[in-house]
Amino acid sequence: MKIIKFKKELEEALQGQGDTKKGFVPTMGALHKGHISLLNLARANNQLVISSLFVNPTQFNNPADLEKYPRPLNQDLEILREHGVDIAFVPDTEEIYNHPEPWHMDLGELDTILEGRSRPGHFQGVTQIVKILFDLVKPHNAYFGLKDYQQFLVIKKLVQHFHLPIEIIGCPIIREPDGLAMSSRNLHLSESERKTSLILYKALTKIRDLGKSESPESLKALAYSMIESEPGVRIEYFDIADRENLQPIQSWSEDKKALALVAAKVGQTRLIDNMFLNQDT
Repeated sequence: MKIIKFKKELEEALQGQGDTKKGFVPTMGALHKGHISLLNLARANNQLVISSLFVNPTQFNNPADLEKYPRPLNQDLEILREHGVDIAFVPDTEEIYNHPEPWHMDLGELDTILEGRSRPGHFQGVTQIVKILFDLVKPHNAYFGLKDYQQFLVIKKLVQHFHLPIEIIGCPIIREPDGLAMSSRNLHLSESERKTSLILYKALTKIRDLGKSESPESLKALAYSMIESEPGVRIEYFDIADRENLQPIQSWSEDKKALALVAAKVGQTRLIDNMFLNQDT
């Protein structure tokens, strides 16, 4: 595996690849089994696999959150090596933003609902860094975990907006045996908070299992009640939305694919999760 720190060196390494099928897995490091599932899929379906490790400051609206974000670089590089990555791109902030330019992309309501509402400016930072990385790597396929479902839709919108010839592939959420969605932020949970956080998964599965037997509003009320009754958990949102655009679903219909999305703080750690509600998918 080649480890590259500079944009020019990356461009040189990718020159002359011709029609070589390139798969790209952008990450912020602190890799876990969720990331590994993306790496494995990229390895299985591409001739050349590139992954980046970069904690992007422009997508953090809380400086303390950026400061405490885990950065186990050597461990991450070993995981990339073990899972068949050909090129690891590990730039520093100065290398990526050495000539900062104003950035704003019209994301419509995706920028103002759910995560957009809770974390103003977050998706502008996400699209900024992903566009920079896409322009450098020029992948055929790029892989993103569906735990960050809204981000997945945002990246698809980015590709459509700039007419990029990149296939955006969403990969299923990988969970711990007890159901907790794998996340780099889980490292910040104490043992008791780790157990408490399972209420998010329990609420999601309860709503999924009830299906269309109750209205979306009734299901949301039930989820809020479950989560709010758990000491140490502060819910930010729980919504039932259309998978295509994340618009709220007020009533059930056959033509809409639904998912439930939740965000909450457990202690000082903010967690998000989601679950498809249609039983046929």
